[in-house]
Amino acid sequence: MGFSIARMTLGLVIFPHGAQKLLGLFGGYGYSGTMESLTTQMDLPSIVAFSVIMIEFFGSISLVIGLFSRFWALSFVGMFLGIIFTTQLEHGFFMNWFGNQAGEGYEYSLLVIGIALTILVNGSGKYSIDTIISQKQ
Repeated sequence: MGFSIARMTLGLVIFPHGAQKLLGLFGGYGYSGTMESLTTQMDLPSIVAFSVIMIEFFGSISLVIGLFSRFWALSFVGMFLGIIFTTQLEHGFFMNWFGNQAGEGYEYSLLVIGIALTILVNGSGKYSIDTIISQKQ
């Protein structure tokens, strides 16, 4: 049950970020605005920007339902390592809680990576589509 909780928690926490980027929900820019921001302001290649949007949106939904969880967990590990090394490392460990830093630290990203590694190592947990599929074989 604990692995299912980890998987669903990660999916539910990341989903609003993906919905901002793809659909413009929760005050986000939507697909076009996010692609513009990631490629022009952050100088990411288009394929990387596209991958970030798809991983956050479809990966979070897949984690919540427990479909291909190890794949999505590995995707999150890679994506958040990239975030740490491209934008957060220079700002230190702590998040920018009080707005007195030039950017966000990497503590949130480490939490995401830790949960994703748990899913990667242990799988989707008892309550998942992955488990249903594996029991039918």
